[in-house]
Amino acid sequence: MPDTPEHELRRLLDVMAALRDPATGCPWDKVQSFETIAPYTIEEAYEVADAIARRDLASLPDELGDLLFQVVYHARMAEEAGHFGFADAAAAISDKMIRRHPHVFGEAAARTASMQSHAWEEQKRRERAARAETGTLAGVASGLPALTVAEKLTKRAARVGFDWPDAAAVLDKLDEETAELRAELPQADPARLADEVGDMLFVLANLARKLNLDPEECLRGANRKFTRRFGAIEASLAAEGRTPSDATLAEMEAAWQAAKAAERAG
Repeated sequence: MPDTPEHELRRLLDVMAALRDPATGCPWDKVQSFETIAPYTIEEAYEVADAIARRDLASLPDELGDLLFQVVYHARMAEEAGHFGFADAAAAISDKMIRRHPHVFGEAAARTASMQSHAWEEQKRRERAARAETGTLAGVASGLPALTVAEKLTKRAARVGFDWPDAAAVLDKLDEETAELRAELPQADPARLADEVGDMLFVLANLARKLNLDPEECLRGANRKFTRRFGAIEASLAAEGRTPSDATLAEMEAAWQAAKAAERAG
């Protein structure tokens, strides 16, 4: 059984230090850097989100541990370089949470969830201003998934009045962008096509925002649905001793529609 949180965290920090030990550490771990580890950090965060989406609580402790290890990894490398350590990172987030929740840790009046969301964004704005990040769009991390960045950028712009009036207006803009993409198809210029497809994706991220939806979760749901239905195509063909490469497009489409109908019926 796990020991106390404090004991287990100390053990994890010791494990990380041993892995990075210049003399006796792991050859792979010793040569890593912030840049080489960052992709794993992102991957582990997505695996946490995936376990939650699948309601796989049995796997969630393991996935959260993997993500925590990434935090410890970055903190260890920073400590080795003389920048900061794990305690500094932990203190920074504790201080931030206390600062952003004066209704819990201070004398501010109680807040509703909506009031707290507004106050949170206002506090973030003040913190950005203190760092001389004064532009409306300042501080949106470019390393986030592109759909998430699009949603955040337009949410920021909407706060100062630069926004469509409703979802129907966004759909009109999507029609406009679709027409522009169609007009570019005959020329087949990759740069122009990429620009127009990017515009369409940006508008779709806006549409999700106007409908109070998370565009990343919408796409993840579509990915899961595609995977599920394509799996049904493969299962249907396997029952006949065939694979998708043995089938025609019409046969696969028929199996797809059957899977779609079965989902709706269920």
